[in-house]
Amino acid sequence: MDIFVKAKNDSLTKEEIINALDKSIKGKSLKKVLLLPPDFTRFYSNAGLITNYYYHTLINHCKVDILPALGTHEAMSKEQCEEMFGDIPYDAFIYHNWRSDVVKIGEVPGEYISSITDGLWTESVDVEVNKLIMDQSYDLIISIGQVVPHEVIGMANHSKNLFVGCGGKRMINASHMIGAVYGMERMMGKDHTPVRKVFDYGCEHFLKERPIMYVLTVTTNPGGAIHTHGLFIGIGRKCLEEAIALAQEKNISFVDTGIKKCVVYLEPKEFRSTWLGNKAIYRTRMAIADGGDLIILAPGVTKFGEDLGVDKLIRKYGYVGRIKVLDLFKENADLQENMGAAAHLIHGSSDGRFNITYCVKNISKEEIEYVNFKAMDYDEAIKLYDPNKLQFGYNTLENGETIYFIPNPALGLWINKEKF
Repeated sequence: MDIFVKAKNDSLTKEEIINALDKSIKGKSLKKVLLLPPDFTRFYSNAGLITNYYYHTLINHCKVDILPALGTHEAMSKEQCEEMFGDIPYDAFIYHNWRSDVVKIGEVPGEYISSITDGLWTESVDVEVNKLIMDQSYDLIISIGQVVPHEVIGMANHSKNLFVGCGGKRMINASHMIGAVYGMERMMGKDHTPVRKVFDYGCEHFLKERPIMYVLTVTTNPGGAIHTHGLFIGIGRKCLEEAIALAQEKNISFVDTGIKKCVVYLEPKEFRSTWLGNKAIYRTRMAIADGGDLIILAPGVTKFGEDLGVDKLIRKYGYVGRIKVLDLFKENADLQENMGAAAHLIHGSSDGRFNITYCVKNISKEEIEYVNFKAMDYDEAIKLYDPNKLQFGYNTLENGETIYFIPNPALGLWINKEKF
């Protein structure tokens, strides 16, 4: 049974959310449940509330395990789990290791992939998921997440939570590379992209018999408060389509002309690496004018990759542009073995179209410049662009300069109307 709830005003109440969650499990006789929520990088998804409610409701009569959909991200700390998920015991959370905790369940054939990518990618893709998803002892798997514009797939979540969030190296790497080669501007904010079709194929052919229920939110966070505009629960694709329609309305912003200077603030608790912080680039690149400037205020960024291996690759090759990265990919085995990192390097460059300046505290100017960004000291930057004084959207500074300010890039996509 599909349960779709949209806010009558600006945001669903806690009671409305809980009522929908109750309906989703009413009448089910359950012995063992697996919850798949997003990690701390989706703090504003309201998945914390949802996960907490499911856990405390279900734990009274069945076993409940929680597998945060980390993808390639580092494991959540106890403090992060408490802040996001509340009073759930920390030992209820299981760490997903994308390199070792997965099983191959099938393969998407190269002929099909070629047909959906205009021939830009022709290799088959191994379909991998965390082994717990295939564990027959679970009689319900609840995949919880937020539908929002995304650089790799177009609109995040649904099957992405399974194949990337709880996926393995081959699936993650290949899907990211397919998206990078096809072109993120062709996909962001859209359904039925090549990467989405790969995941749909995986669901239809290899997960059809698994008891998976999707719980999808559409949210924004004005002033740091979570506004849940819709909640979509179901076992098929219809819940995704309904959520995408609302997210396209709530999470995509159009500007009348190209932005000459865009300033993006990265919340330090959420963004600790350029791997995550480059959402500031992905989500604004379709709005920034040629020759414009992107200033990224990143007080919490202390590294490039989320793990040491990827960090090393980013430091070695840098964000040098799509064509250069593709050439490097052909010539270097370490990139071929880490396609997700190669795709990330493509995504994180403006290809020379606009300037990118990272303003950090704990990475040296030399390190930032070596990976092909410009660098500025964070404390100096906020003298010009104080995030506590700027308003979302256009601001006129004391010196007369006009900038466009984004307090959190993760929940949106910005597009120049003139080029859409």
